[in-house]
Amino acid sequence: MELSPMRNMAKQKPEKPRRTKRVWRLKLNVTLQRMKMALKSGLRNRLRVHLASNLNKLPTLKINHHDLAIIRPIQHVMKKKKPIRPTMPLEKLIQLPYTAADFVDRGDAMTPTKSPVENISTRWRELHGLHNWEGLIEPLHPWLRREVVKYGEFVEATYDAFDFDPLSEFCGSCRYNPNKLFEELGLTKHGYKVTKYIYAMSHVDVPEWFERSHCTWSKDSNWMGYVAVSGDAETTRIGRRDILVAWRGTVAPTEWYSDLKTSLQRLGKTNIKVQSGFLGVYCSKGEFTRYNKLSASEQVMEEIRRLITFFRDRGEEVSLTLCGHSLGGALALLNAYDAATYFPDLFISVISYAAPRVGNIHFKEKLNELGVKTLRVVVKQDIVPKLPGFILNTILNKFTAITGRLKWIYRHVGTQLKLNMLHSPYLRRDPDYTGCHNLEIYLHLLDGYVSKTSKFRWNARRDVALVNKSTNMLITELKIPECWYERPFKGLVLNQYGRWVKPGRQAEHIPSPLNIESCQEPPPF
Repeated sequence: MELSPMRNMAKQKPEKPRRTKRVWRLKLNVTLQRMKMALKSGLRNRLRVHLASNLNKLPTLKINHHDLAIIRPIQHVMKKKKPIRPTMPLEKLIQLPYTAADFVDRGDAMTPTKSPVENISTRWRELHGLHNWEGLIEPLHPWLRREVVKYGEFVEATYDAFDFDPLSEFCGSCRYNPNKLFEELGLTKHGYKVTKYIYAMSHVDVPEWFERSHCTWSKDSNWMGYVAVSGDAETTRIGRRDILVAWRGTVAPTEWYSDLKTSLQRLGKTNIKVQSGFLGVYCSKGEFTRYNKLSASEQVMEEIRRLITFFRDRGEEVSLTLCGHSLGGALALLNAYDAATYFPDLFISVISYAAPRVGNIHFKEKLNELGVKTLRVVVKQDIVPKLPGFILNTILNKFTAITGRLKWIYRHVGTQLKLNMLHSPYLRRDPDYTGCHNLEIYLHLLDGYVSKTSKFRWNARRDVALVNKSTNMLITELKIPECWYERPFKGLVLNQYGRWVKPGRQAEHIPSPLNIESCQEPPPF
């Protein structure tokens, strides 16, 4: 008997398999996409990928709640890392000691930026590393903090007074003469007097477009720092006559070229080796130059010898403090090696900020043998203190027992004081590796540092606005403009005829080769 077509249709196989294939294909595609996205997210999160389901659990026809959970994005897998925000929530801002209103001048209501200064005459050797700063860094002793910030401000003066306007005829010089430097920069409060300027040069071939075409005072020399000595009142407070040498960091193109020359160069016939670029800046001189007939090394050592002789003849106790930022910190170490060799009985300390590695293990051991005390201030996010040899030396230094005596591995010198930008509530959280290296960032973090586990010091007095002198690292809520430290109208003035002109320097501030010659007597105090 022939069956009805309706009966045949009723006996046909249902469309289930096709639907099953579609569901499988859909679930497979969705799951594969989720796996790819989870893998990408997991790689950013230390390669931890967590899948919440298995394809073997997809056999059913009907899409139940369990299957929907598989098809839907898995929350804990797809959860993205919160982006770093430079701004802060309102509840955090309310807790800040300073707000934008604190930077509006209201006369007597302004908070003073100076902290009380104590007499440290009985503990100055300890504060300058007699016992390698044991017990003074964790937590940071307030007397040590003030001394390190003070020397940092002396180094900051080498940047503030450096004329690096490419259109200036005095490009590469100091804007002020030695007798007016501290007065112009507001540093007379520290009680020191400048006695000599230091000039340096680099024997580096640079492209023509790097050359200072408008400069007339010198084509090959740059002002690199100065020598100063404590006055009578400050000498009484700190317990000895302190000779200070402040070295500037890298600014000029030739100095950048020198920084990149990372090969080690031997000192004499010893096993001591130092970075050839730093040594070139420190020792280079030229017979036909106006300011570097003597190298920076010879200039500074001549002045140190003169001052030590003068004050020791008067029966005074003398110390030598060398400080510098970045390249300046490297030059300060080379200067310390020279001075300790000539004056083995002199108390010498080095305070460096963001300084790179300078020499090998033998250089480090020699400085320790000579009794040089070095305090290295570094910021965790700053890459410069990890140079030269950012990768190679970092790895090899973990195997000191094996690689410790290798002559071609760079070694840091001294005791480290490590700061962290994340400790300050006033700094932006987004990474800015250029800003991390800025000296004002270092001084700001020093002023608020207590210990590794403590919060930023609530009663820090140093002006927070100084952070943005040449950076844009302050949070926007403070409303401090970026890079605000510049000359009004970029140096132009309106003359009596109504024309904008570039004024010439006053005669007393024009650099002269005579300034590098030592005076017969130190300035009166």
